[in-house]
Amino acid sequence: MDFENADVLIVSASIVGILFSYWQYSIIAKTTISPEPDTETSSLVALNRKVTANLYEVYIAISEGANTFLNAEYRICGVFVTGFSILLFVLISSATSIEDGMFTTISFITGALTSMLAGYIGMKVAVFSNARTTKAAALNASNESAQYTAAFNMAFRAGGCMGFCLCSIGLLVLWILLKIFSHYFETDDYDLMMDCISGYGLGGSCIAMFGRVGGGIYTKAADVGADLVGKCDLGIPEDDPRNPATIADNVGDNVGDVAGMSSDLFGSFAESTCAALVIAASAQDMRDAGWSALLFPVTISAAGIIICMLSSFVATHIHPVKSKAEVEPALKLQLILTSILTIFASVFLAFWLLPAEFTLNGVAQSSFTATPGNVAICVCAGCFGGLLIGLVTEYYTSHSYAPVREVAMSCKAGGAATNIIYGLALGYLSAIIPVIILAVIIFTSFTLCDTYGVGLAAIGMLSTLATGLTIDGYGPVCDNAGGIAEMSEMEEEVRDCTDALDAAGNTTAAIGKGFAIGSAALVSLALYGAFVVRLGIDTGVNVLEPLTFSFLLLGAMLPYWFSAMTMKSVGEAAGAMVTEVKEQFANDSRLMAGTAPKDVVAAGRDKCIKISTEASLREMVAPSALVMLAPLIAGTFFGVYAVFGLLTGGLVSGVQLAISMSNTGGAWDNAKKYIEQKLSDDPELKKGKGTDVHKAAVVGDTVGDPLKDTSGPALNILMKLMAILSLVFADFFWSINDGRGLLNVAVAVSRRV
Repeated sequence: MDFENADVLIVSASIVGILFSYWQYSIIAKTTISPEPDTETSSLVALNRKVTANLYEVYIAISEGANTFLNAEYRICGVFVTGFSILLFVLISSATSIEDGMFTTISFITGALTSMLAGYIGMKVAVFSNARTTKAAALNASNESAQYTAAFNMAFRAGGCMGFCLCSIGLLVLWILLKIFSHYFETDDYDLMMDCISGYGLGGSCIAMFGRVGGGIYTKAADVGADLVGKCDLGIPEDDPRNPATIADNVGDNVGDVAGMSSDLFGSFAESTCAALVIAASAQDMRDAGWSALLFPVTISAAGIIICMLSSFVATHIHPVKSKAEVEPALKLQLILTSILTIFASVFLAFWLLPAEFTLNGVAQSSFTATPGNVAICVCAGCFGGLLIGLVTEYYTSHSYAPVREVAMSCKAGGAATNIIYGLALGYLSAIIPVIILAVIIFTSFTLCDTYGVGLAAIGMLSTLATGLTIDGYGPVCDNAGGIAEMSEMEEEVRDCTDALDAAGNTTAAIGKGFAIGSAALVSLALYGAFVVRLGIDTGVNVLEPLTFSFLLLGAMLPYWFSAMTMKSVGEAAGAMVTEVKEQFANDSRLMAGTAPKDVVAAGRDKCIKISTEASLREMVAPSALVMLAPLIAGTFFGVYAVFGLLTGGLVSGVQLAISMSNTGGAWDNAKKYIEQKLSDDPELKKGKGTDVHKAAVVGDTVGDPLKDTSGPALNILMKLMAILSLVFADFFWSINDGRGLLNVAVAVSRRV
């Protein structure tokens, strides 16, 4: 097998990333979890025999619950992948050739399996690390500096183990697929090869939809149910061991926030790369420029792995966290540092791998000339823009700044009602600057390199994905660590440490969601552009065409329909959870007294896990079907111009709704933590938990849970999945009455040969 410059960089970065991930795992594994105290720590109050036994019991319960759900979900995904693969093969083969159908189907199955692997690895690493983070905080409870360093490093390495492993595996699998396919396609047919490769992104996105929706419904049903009964009705602490829904809540953090998020961001990486490859390969100049030039978008992701790996040592070795105040800045520094270094790397790679001048096909221009400088600017715009969106998101969701503090203060005047009003207003306001930034990125990249530039901007925004996944994984691990500390009945200083780590994780998770939404918008537009380029339509897309505008309105409606379905699903499942928990407390007074036998407690927890599992698996089907069927029905019956409108509307409304929902939920969550941690100077807010002000904040947080962790994040996949489906089925749509659909709608279109 011949290796070119791009191949060496991609393979080397992938292998280094996997080895680095394993090294981090080996460090985490040195901290053991067992039912008996360690001989060297048995004298510590924090880890006496009872606490150690509780820690092990909770750890095992969370692990078994997460495994049970993910296995059940992936069985459903397996059935879906099998059925959809047959449909994909039949439709693509009927429109083009059996070879194209076969290669596209292979890509789809590979992408789906890789996405499932990403989710599974993410979940296993998170479950493996959460109790170890708790133990690290407990072992060092007598020394605050050592406690924060040990607990932070444990959670950060857990996120890094997951992030680097997923990025490296996703990159390596894509490269292997490209290399294998290149032996069956001639250089002049690389445009067809990249069309087939786009199935890789489709497979990843389909599994991500199930993961995000199913996992999101699971985790928020448990979270909302546990909070409403525990905090509001009974006045017991969050994650109190007496509350039977707490295990389901902690399981949900792993299957929703970790497994679902892992699949989601893997899908973004796969789709953005596929979009850029499809557009590049459609131009003769790029095919003539050679393999390394064609794979330039993939090398950006490879360089990002190396940069993120080197930057991670800043947090763990060069400037370790030693206090509560240093946690959030340490995480934010990772984002800033990796973004700056990636900008320099992208400029170098552009001038190293690309020809001095080359012609590409586009949408605004049927053909245009680009240079390495133009390409580098597009990548840098995406990378820098993503950082700005993240920082703006932090401003609107962190209790370190005025907006969230205003939401907390609003709980004094009108309770839950004014809290919700302020939170909704904050979410709407928070969409303004990110959308302006996205508009500037799109205008800049589109002007310089048309749709190829938009694809590169998306890749630039995702170039620091390993760090993004590290920080995203860190949050749920710390959240679980706090819950485990509470359920294990550890000392207060242990929970204080994990709460501080979790609060910073909430803020950085919101930053991660901002990255994910921004990149999803760019990925969706890039895929949309690749769809138009692939069809070769040279009359452009006219949104005032009656059919296109009609479907634009329908597309803009889809995010609201989808959000209504997912939020209602959470509401129904949470209602069932509340009823179950209330009945358990009413039927057995020993639960509230904390004297119930272990078998009774375990049975109650199992019932709650069963409610979340069954509800999520049942309710994830309809929203997923809506997203997948919408472009297929539009393209099959009404033609490609209907799909153009559908994608435009879904993108325009989806990105704004996703930003506002995610930030509203994040603000409500951190407003609650602002009150709980008694950070305000206001006498009412200073009282903390158990007050009417706190209860109002809890209500806002429970309302925001499905917004920020179910519907909001899943809208990313709605935008991307509709676009990648359209790209993969482009030839099939065109084969039906020259792109006019079965209804043969009269639209004047012409196609570039």
